[in-house]
Amino acid sequence: MDYLSFSFELFPPRTPEGAAKFPATIAQLAAVRPDYFSVTHGACGTDQNGTYDTLLTVVEHTGIETVPHLTCVGSTRANIAEHLDRYRQAGVNRIVALRGDLPATAMSSSAPGEFHYANELVGFIRELHGDYFTIEVAAYPEMHPQAPNPSADFDNFRRKVDAGADGAITQLFYNADCYFDFMERCAAAGIEIPIVPGVMPITGYANTLRFCTSCGADLPRWIRLRLEELQHDRAALVEFGLDAVTRLCETLLRGGAPGLHFYTINQAETTLRLWSNLALSVPA
Repeated sequence: MDYLSFSFELFPPRTPEGAAKFPATIAQLAAVRPDYFSVTHGACGTDQNGTYDTLLTVVEHTGIETVPHLTCVGSTRANIAEHLDRYRQAGVNRIVALRGDLPATAMSSSAPGEFHYANELVGFIRELHGDYFTIEVAAYPEMHPQAPNPSADFDNFRRKVDAGADGAITQLFYNADCYFDFMERCAAAGIEIPIVPGVMPITGYANTLRFCTSCGADLPRWIRLRLEELQHDRAALVEFGLDAVTRLCETLLRGGAPGLHFYTINQAETTLRLWSNLALSVPA
């Protein structure tokens, strides 16, 4: 069997309470020895410094490879170059390169700043640093919410691969067929980079609906109806969510997915229960 990659996504704590809980959370997650942590950034590219500080905290407390998200919304070539130099000096050799969220006032899918799309950011990283960084990009099996149609969205993904992406992490989804269809389209297009499914544990009704709406992911009707029914019984809802997402992950791995990337929402318990359900091993 080919090597499977398992990773956890974190975000910079946004409140004093979140910051106080953060060391315990990363310690719990680090105990299962994921391949790496990734660290997101603030909306509209506002918190790249928070990404850097959080990355240093995670490395200091866990010793596990930690990977920053780097976005080009509102950025210039100069400040992207500065971030890349700082990450390289800190020993980072993997980057998640993204366009990032557009400001609420944006009138088109083109980002403000000197870079408009993620493929331009990938190309710029390669221009400055050659093959030093492993570059991960985003994939949208169900289509990016701002894309005009699935074919245009797939062309956007292919441009990121052609620009030099080494791998991809998908947006969250709850329907395995969309991932397998996307992989078939990649195979037909000659795209061979590993594409790791992004998985989000279900912990609530309202937040699951919100996440799916914001990223354009379909929440299957049967899941939505069960969550709606259980929304006032959190324990039962979490158990149902764990069962549903466990089955999703098992299907993905059986179908050849090269690993899983868990969107933890800075919560350890549900992610680790999912890890246990899947009987994932802990490296020695």
